[in-house]
Amino acid sequence: MTATAPPRRTTTSRPLTRLLLVTVALLGALFAGAVPASAHAALTGSDPKDGAVVASAPAQVALTFSEGVALDANSIRVLDPTGKRSDTAELINLCSGDIVKYGVRLRTGIPNGTYTVAWQAISADSHPVSGAFTFSIGAPSATAAVLPTQEVGGGLVGALYGITRYAAYAGFVLLTGGAAFVLACWRRGAGVSAVQRVVVGGWLTMTAATLAMLLLRTPYTGSGKLSDAFDLNGLRAVLQTKPGAALISRLLLLGAAALFVSVLFGAYTKREDEHERKDLTFGLAVGGAVVAAGLAATWALAEHASTGLQPGIAMPVDVLHLLAVAAWLGGLTTLLVVLYRAPDIERAAVLRFSRIAFWSVAVLAATGLYQSWRQVGTWSALVDTAYGQLLLVKVGLVAVLVATASFSRRWTARLSERAASGTGAAVIVEQRASEPEPEPVTVPDDGKDAKRAAQLARQQAAVSSAREKRVRDADPGRSGLRRTVLAEAGIAVVLLAVTTVLTSTEPGRTQEAVDRAKAGSQVAVADRPVDVRLPFDTGGQNGKGTAELTLDPGRTGANDLHVYLTDPAGKPKDAPEVKVAFTLAAKSVGPLPVVPDHVTTGHWSASGVQIPMAGDWQISVTVRTSEIDETTVDKNVKIG
Repeated sequence: MTATAPPRRTTTSRPLTRLLLVTVALLGALFAGAVPASAHAALTGSDPKDGAVVASAPAQVALTFSEGVALDANSIRVLDPTGKRSDTAELINLCSGDIVKYGVRLRTGIPNGTYTVAWQAISADSHPVSGAFTFSIGAPSATAAVLPTQEVGGGLVGALYGITRYAAYAGFVLLTGGAAFVLACWRRGAGVSAVQRVVVGGWLTMTAATLAMLLLRTPYTGSGKLSDAFDLNGLRAVLQTKPGAALISRLLLLGAAALFVSVLFGAYTKREDEHERKDLTFGLAVGGAVVAAGLAATWALAEHASTGLQPGIAMPVDVLHLLAVAAWLGGLTTLLVVLYRAPDIERAAVLRFSRIAFWSVAVLAATGLYQSWRQVGTWSALVDTAYGQLLLVKVGLVAVLVATASFSRRWTARLSERAASGTGAAVIVEQRASEPEPEPVTVPDDGKDAKRAAQLARQQAAVSSAREKRVRDADPGRSGLRRTVLAEAGIAVVLLAVTTVLTSTEPGRTQEAVDRAKAGSQVAVADRPVDVRLPFDTGGQNGKGTAELTLDPGRTGANDLHVYLTDPAGKPKDAPEVKVAFTLAAKSVGPLPVVPDHVTTGHWSASGVQIPMAGDWQISVTVRTSEIDETTVDKNVKIG
């Protein structure tokens, strides 16, 4: 029989090995020094405030968040000084307009002392958040309340969930970018095994990461115990949430992507008729674009883009951003593999990818500018918040990557069509014809000298690989292009890692709002209730009177609001409806509506009225004295 040489690792794998080692080192350095990323919903206020001492027990405890959150009956727990639960485990929705506020009622007859409020929620962009604060009734006291030491979303489960998120992004980039490279730049690459491994590897990575995220979702947002990953009840609950629906949608789309990949590397490569091949190319391009956009949308629907300002614009922009990233970085990775593993590639294919990369960068710049404005908000947030600092690092990496790509374009221009195109294969054939080819080694049926035959077969394979490598390296343009593309790929890996961390970091706009709220609640000045006196006339019978408004303590954070109506004689006056609104025109905040409750004749009140930041606020009071008689009076006051 004839011995067949096993695949042999050649020196061409060394640069790829170096790239892998450098990538691991860079990612290790990046994430080893990174602190746990802040989630995106933040506690911006509470009633009672953190550290407050109240004279008597409040009826409820209320929390205000920076964005929408998902809560249940156990999300807010109030623990007495002995560590026992003092709330009724009944969640109260206190949201009003743009204010996200929830609370729990306290049991009656609770004793004096220091109470601990522990809360845990899932922000609207899928990340878990938690925290705790204390307040005291009567006077502070010692407390035996024990809180979890592990931060929600942290520990082993948090680390595994983070790894799967990075893997999902990387798989999407390879799957989408590799397929786009074949269809748009190098159709002959559909039959190259190295290209097939890139695309199929991307699909496998993304599928495995999505399944792992789905299983880890329960412990990630809950107990933090890895064993809960196989809790069927928890999995059922996850499927009813927005992140769970996004992950299931991603799996369904990956099923469609599997069909796309099988056609691309199966029936497509076997089409010899040019007309049929052209029609199939168009169908694959349209179908692939739809699937890729759908996969990108599963991130847009569940993370940053789905919350905050202008979500209707932000989500399509985010999809475009992700597609541009995949086309650029995924195509770049495929090109790198082709340059090192494939025997030849046409210069025209490299030039086509260069043009696609240029337009991808243009789309990234436009969408990135919008996203930066939306998430950062102010110039100061670029340097004062972790999100802004990471964003500056990302911009710097993109600039370096673009500069490196310019060198790749120069090497592409110098690329020899003879060595880079299909004629390179002809050179190999000519060299093989001019060189003596060792005869196949025949091994006797009894198996003797099998070791010698295998050795000779490996030698033949090594000679053949070295011959092909000499042909590939004969063109200095190709060698230079490989070096610059290798550098681009290394930078791109770090850029992808920074982008992934960025999606888990508190947006600068939210972080500044939280910092302002904290600063406002810690100002060491005496409480100065705001008192406003506003004469009004609704125009109808008995429509004249005066509205007296009191805001206590008259600072940022939670306030108690009281509105008193009196007639011209100074006696209490009732009205069918009284409404109040707060507007901070300088910051484009508001109007923040408040509908106070009617307490007694001529008296309305509301508790927990949130003033998010200090400034000159316009207080508007609307009084309706009949079905058709209504007026609004306002006054500007300084609060905070």
